[in-house]
Amino acid sequence: MKRTTIWLTVLIFCFASLSVARKHSKRGQQGSAGFDYYLLSLSWAPNYCASHPSDSSSECQAGNHTAFVLHGLWPSSNNNPMQPLNCAPARPVASGIVQHMLEYFPDKGLIQHEWAKHGTCSGLSSAQYFGQVEQAFKAVQVPDRYKNLNHSEQISVHDLEQDFSQVNNAPARAFRLSCHAGQLVALEACLDKDLHYQACPASARECPSNQVQLGPPK
Repeated sequence: MKRTTIWLTVLIFCFASLSVARKHSKRGQQGSAGFDYYLLSLSWAPNYCASHPSDSSSECQAGNHTAFVLHGLWPSSNNNPMQPLNCAPARPVASGIVQHMLEYFPDKGLIQHEWAKHGTCSGLSSAQYFGQVEQAFKAVQVPDRYKNLNHSEQISVHDLEQDFSQVNNAPARAFRLSCHAGQLVALEACLDKDLHYQACPASARECPSNQVQLGPPK
């Protein structure tokens, strides 16, 4: 009787352990396979700063000549325009990572926000995720036309996207624009999970205007 009780206890423990392992395994699979591609978002700083005059971050400081600014790297779906968001509890990003990423992000708050809202859906640790963010951002080549813009200019959405595709040797439709009231808000690049450019799926948002206004960097 005593031996039977022991074996029952062992069996119950084994089944419980197997159940927990399956749950963790499924959670890990969802974290790594719960999205189809990355969307790299680069804000056009002059337009943002013009509409946010109280912003005192490095992005909006006069004399920095800031053009495109890293906004984030977002896990996204091929079939759903709504991105997966806030996929797990987000612990604060380590101070060392934050200090390093300030080379690319305009402020600490955005770094924490991007990790909580988007990074937790990547299936990666914060160190791995921000490593991907840095790699993706540094790979983007900005055409000279936009780096050296010295006056406000109206530019064709198609031309701007094509300029970036050509200089980055990317497939057609790898870049999309988001806009508001005819103003450029951000340039967005579609990347596969290995951070190679890919054509954006139909679910990726696109600026409905034919042209967008770009203010000059200051």
